[in-house]
Amino acid sequence: MKKEISSLLSIRAARQIGRLLLFTSLLIFCDKLYSAPASDPFTNGSKERNMIVVISDIHLGADLAYAETNKNLKPLAHLIGQISISPNVKELVIAGDLLDEWFVPATTDTYQGKDQADFVKRIANANKEVIDAINRIIRDGKILVTYVPGNHDLTIAAENVAAILPGIHQSRDKELGLGTYSPADHPEVAIEHGHRYNFFCAPDPISNQDVAPGTIMPPGYFFTRIAALHVVQNCRTPHDSIPQIVKNNSGDESQALLFGYYGLWKTTLTMFRIENRFDEKMIVTKVNGFADSYSVKDLLPFQPLPGGSIDVKLYKGIQDSWNQRQKINHVAVNIPVAQAMRYVGDAAETDRQSELQYFMNPNSNKRIVVFGHTHVAKISSYDNHKGQKSIYANSGTWIDHNPKLTTMNFVVITPQNGDAASQTYVKLYNFEGEIVTEMDEKSIQF
Repeated sequence: MKKEISSLLSIRAARQIGRLLLFTSLLIFCDKLYSAPASDPFTNGSKERNMIVVISDIHLGADLAYAETNKNLKPLAHLIGQISISPNVKELVIAGDLLDEWFVPATTDTYQGKDQADFVKRIANANKEVIDAINRIIRDGKILVTYVPGNHDLTIAAENVAAILPGIHQSRDKELGLGTYSPADHPEVAIEHGHRYNFFCAPDPISNQDVAPGTIMPPGYFFTRIAALHVVQNCRTPHDSIPQIVKNNSGDESQALLFGYYGLWKTTLTMFRIENRFDEKMIVTKVNGFADSYSVKDLLPFQPLPGGSIDVKLYKGIQDSWNQRQKINHVAVNIPVAQAMRYVGDAAETDRQSELQYFMNPNSNKRIVVFGHTHVAKISSYDNHKGQKSIYANSGTWIDHNPKLTTMNFVVITPQNGDAASQTYVKLYNFEGEIVTEMDEKSIQF
């Protein structure tokens, strides 16, 4: 899902690239809806412990030389410390992309010849202050800490998360890489990362099984590896040119979709230029079933004869498997493949899925939905299929640079009490400069 462009002239300003495919549409969300600074976002004015804090897209990396979050680590640890001493916070939910297995330069061996368990331990060591702060909350036992997987930690095994965060509650679907969490006392709330609705970022257990048995890595993984390489190379002039293909006019829908898929990669390679030749086997994998090194051309659809059939090596048939993929990934309301591909990098499309999958879905009873994934912090109101007010919030991100958008965001849900006039509040905050600022709020009554 996700994109950004203009600030790529600075390496530090470009670190957010790897999160997902927010190519250009993020630019339309540049408003900052600030209100007066908040005194204490973790106080409800009573002695009741009922508040739910949601953070996401922290993107802790194993190497701070290229990790997306570095200078924001200390403020994050400080904020978690504030949460830990609140007498009113009941739950802290980490809604995906806590650990980053994707934003690794393509030429780098992610596991350094070892395994995922070692990689996760390296993340914990590199981000010790944050991990220690979370562990203190878990050990204290007063606040439930829940982790929901995102796409950048799509294949991180539950046991490896538990190894660095002993006792953390993990809300996972049966299928690896997904999870939706509803707090025990609040079935009307749904918290998930939001990547299951994105063509590039949703788990893909169908593609590449011949070369990587058991893999679920979607094409967004390879996109992010290339984007991370672009960042560390600070490349402005590509060493190679994108092979051109033309639309196959046979009328075959699959061929038309594959041409559209080619367009996604063409856009990617135009924006995220690299110094390597496209036929160079320089994308080092050795993760999630992949064992070989691959080239850009292995990912890019090709056309042996002008106007003839289009083919692709990796993700062969991906344009035809989206409906099956959605069923496996428990997408409640089908998203047509052409729509999914067209809006793969549109943050607003992810927001719209909260309405489609939950509020307008007659099989859903959710009235408050929180996603991460897009790095665009916001709150919106919708009327559900019964005409009832419902609230969607996006918990934003903690990466160092999020051009034209805020970072260091979090959401606080304060449930209503027994008073007939009481409201459930959903508030969005920012912690830049280590100053808590309320960005927006909405309320609802059940």
